[in-house]
Amino acid sequence: MKKKNDIEIPEGISQVLLHACCAPCSSAIVEWMLQHNIRPTIFYFNPNIFPYEEYEIRKNESKRHAESLGIPWIDGDYDHEAWLQAIRGLEQEPERGSRCQQCFRIRLTATALQAQALGITYFTTTLASSRWKSIEQITTTGLQAQAAVPSTLFWAQNWRKGGLQDRRNQLLKEYSFYNQLYCGCEFSIRN
Repeated sequence: MKKKNDIEIPEGISQVLLHACCAPCSSAIVEWMLQHNIRPTIFYFNPNIFPYEEYEIRKNESKRHAESLGIPWIDGDYDHEAWLQAIRGLEQEPERGSRCQQCFRIRLTATALQAQALGITYFTTTLASSRWKSIEQITTTGLQAQAAVPSTLFWAQNWRKGGLQDRRNQLLKEYSFYNQLYCGCEFSIRN
């Protein structure tokens, strides 16, 4: 692995499927990837987001961002009811608890499956850019998704490093992105 500004780059990587939770979180990561000759495809898969209007706003911002850069963007299916079923019994868990880990597992497994379908070996996620989320949980669930989906590799990266958090905040203003104040699920709103 090579290292550039605290970001570890897997050898031979030229493209990646980037699971994106929103445009602000993906903006600096995408910019960094393009600057390092890595072609991202954005996969917007977030059945956890509630209410549906919030989901649509974030989805449209993500798509607008990708289109402005001319990079591929894929809309994952929104099935909030299936997500609620998958996290049943974990509703009262705190942020960074078992509910979040299960949510990551759902989203990263779907990302690995999408990468496999597209013939893209590497996948990663913008979830690892959030100071509100556990890097350990994200890495664990990403590696579980990798193990479950043949011919995929999870690019476990702390996307807060390398000045990307500061650059994210600059791009937020430059693009006039909608910036949400909660992770997306109705259980995080209460906190």
